[in-house]
Amino acid sequence: MKMKTLELLRNFQRRFSRSRRWLFVAVITLCLIPSNTRAQGIGDILLLLHTITSTLQGPIGDALNEMRKVSTEINNFRQKIIWPLALINQTRSFVSATRAHYTGLLSQIEGLKNNSATLALPMQLESMFRGAQSGSIGQIPGIYTQVYQPVALAGVAQPGQRNLMDIDDAMAMDSLKTSIVSDQTTQGMLTLADSLEQQAMTAAPGSASMVTAQARVADLVTQAQLAKMLAAQLRQEATKLAHQNATLKHSATTTQNLFNQIQQVLAHP
Repeated sequence: MKMKTLELLRNFQRRFSRSRRWLFVAVITLCLIPSNTRAQGIGDILLLLHTITSTLQGPIGDALNEMRKVSTEINNFRQKIIWPLALINQTRSFVSATRAHYTGLLSQIEGLKNNSATLALPMQLESMFRGAQSGSIGQIPGIYTQVYQPVALAGVAQPGQRNLMDIDDAMAMDSLKTSIVSDQTTQGMLTLADSLEQQAMTAAPGSASMVTAQARVADLVTQAQLAKMLAAQLRQEATKLAHQNATLKHSATTTQNLFNQIQQVLAHP
């Protein structure tokens, strides 16, 4: 261990001695340079620095000042014409005040419960199709059948009557399922509208087009959902008319059969 330490000290001493020799050579070389040569070199350096300073303060400085003026004018044009800061702040204040005024009222309206069923099964069915959860759609047929009774058996009702029962149940459940999906979509649109309002309060100047694009997409989704609801209502009305027409057809057939039976009775001697 002592031998290694001594060896390290000797190496350090040799390196230090070598560095001192190089430093001594550099100092001697500098001293040997003529004084007039050193003065001329320093003068050249000072002249170069003066030339650089004059160039920066002259042509380049003038160009930089002009660029700075143009940039200031562009910023003023943007803030006063394109994105007027005063109007933007006024709009933000209006949106913030509107949200503060109506948020509580809207929350109270959304919290209103208008369920009216009182018995166990009807309450369960009503709660399901008012729950706005599309995941519960698969449970509707079972509860619906318990509330409105299944289709009559073949020996109990005529085939035509059974067909009407089945299609009426199908269209009723279809409308209930569509209303559940529509309510869930409405909840999503309300959440998106709240997010857009918050973005409008903090949006940076120039980003209004992005917020507007999101609002237009949401509007298209809402319009598509309204079209689905209208289509469901039209199907329901068409099925109701078809049911009424089928009833008329059945009444006409029954009347004709009764007339034939009366004719047979009258023709019997």
